[in-house]
Amino acid sequence: MNFKRFAAVAMSLACGASLAADPVTPPWGKEENLGQKMLMEATSVCTDGKGHYVVMAPQEDANQNAMYYGDGKTFVVVDPPGPYASSNSFLDPRFFNKDSNPNFRGMDYRVISSVDLDTKEKSCDLRCGTKKIPLTLVDGAQAAEMLRKATFQPNPQQYTPHALLRDTKGNYYFVDRGYQPSQQKSYRVFIGPRGTLKPQKMTNVVSDSEGEIFSTKKGELRLVLDRDKSSMWIENTKKTFELRQVPVHENLPLIYNDLGVYEGMRLGTPCDDQ
Repeated sequence: MNFKRFAAVAMSLACGASLAADPVTPPWGKEENLGQKMLMEATSVCTDGKGHYVVMAPQEDANQNAMYYGDGKTFVVVDPPGPYASSNSFLDPRFFNKDSNPNFRGMDYRVISSVDLDTKEKSCDLRCGTKKIPLTLVDGAQAAEMLRKATFQPNPQQYTPHALLRDTKGNYYFVDRGYQPSQQKSYRVFIGPRGTLKPQKMTNVVSDSEGEIFSTKKGELRLVLDRDKSSMWIENTKKTFELRQVPVHENLPLIYNDLGVYEGMRLGTPCDDQ
């Protein structure tokens, strides 16, 4: 791909091209064989009694369960938080548990919530940060009938945090990118004080081994993430001031709760309605 074509693709992505993801097929598929029928029988559904349901389904070719969340008619994928996390857990930075381990195998469990299911005891509970919500197991036959009629969709998130910076006046410079792996070159830039960051009109994106340049109508935000950690805000080709990088993974509660960028956004987790 030549440079002009690359720039055109990057600009198209940056300016809000469609982020639609592929449809989802649950582990039991259409129950066309014994294996799929067994997966359906082993699937558990929990509810809070208010029209919200969590599905825990074993997967034929994986050691971990698949989790879905929805209203009984439509379910979305609840993505696991990482390779070493249990299949009943998920990332939700809107809820914080200060007593959890901040660095277990590289993961910050303070921003991870979970659904605790015990099929032998027939118990089910949802934990969002420190908040616990009792759930009840749906009868197997009733649950299966619900799942057969339901539709399954990808996780609804379109963007995920990429970089966060701050100037000496307290203004934040936030960059996020497409949530799905195939959409990770779709970038957005937001600028402003906490709680009132405003989206910037993107004109171009450059990414290489030296860093990233996000061009907007107001200026250029240059990030050098792997070398000397320097970043700056440039207007009219002139350097105006340097920016201080703020670690993203250590500040996820700030990003999701305080910046205002993701206010009201659903993350596709069982904590969306809590």
